[in-house]
Amino acid sequence: MLNALLITGSSLGAGKTVLISALAAYWQRYLSSRSLGIIKPIDCGTNDAQYFQQQFSLEQSPEQTNPIRFEARLPAPIAALRENQKIELEKIWRSFESLSQQKEFVLLEGLGGLGSPLTAEMTNADLAWDWRIPVVLVVPVQPGAIAQAVANVALANQSRIHLKGIVLNCVQPCHAQEIADWASPDLLRSLTQKPVLGCIPYMSDPTDTNKLAQVASQLSIEGLLPYLAV
Repeated sequence: MLNALLITGSSLGAGKTVLISALAAYWQRYLSSRSLGIIKPIDCGTNDAQYFQQQFSLEQSPEQTNPIRFEARLPAPIAALRENQKIELEKIWRSFESLSQQKEFVLLEGLGGLGSPLTAEMTNADLAWDWRIPVVLVVPVQPGAIAQAVANVALANQSRIHLKGIVLNCVQPCHAQEIADWASPDLLRSLTQKPVLGCIPYMSDPTDTNKLAQVASQLSIEGLLPYLAV
């Protein structure tokens, strides 16, 4: 699936939604003649899908944006059990397939990290491999970031998925020295053999579309939107 990109994180709260928002804002500013879709296949206890729908005026159905949603902020299989529901992977695939047929490019927000479970037998990494979707890993700039990144990249390699690179995200105000200390791009590149596609600065208002588009333009956009980048 070359017309899609899965955004996943090295931990909860890594900044997947911020990166997708930045890419969507960039797209609407510079690629508005082309169609973009956004999907969060499974949502557990957040309103990310609703936010995407409203923030970017997506011309797609709510079911395409978020096929499965649970109220509990828990791992998907546990949330499904708690709410006495089943996770229908076929339903997720149908939503994604219909969206990818209608749009020139589709951004997917993964649930948690690559190792986060979608069912009792399947993780985000498994989905990326099964659907042949390239992946970008968001790593928060904080203590422990390098270890988390290395572990997720190891899982990506083991799962044979196409991990295009890493995007750092400042989840709190941070200086250049803190980025170098906690999430050194040089060390990450050396340890993972993956490109670091840029760093998202701390955003006090992550809904500011002008700022989001500016942030995206400062990333290695060709590594994120390689087929349609300007």
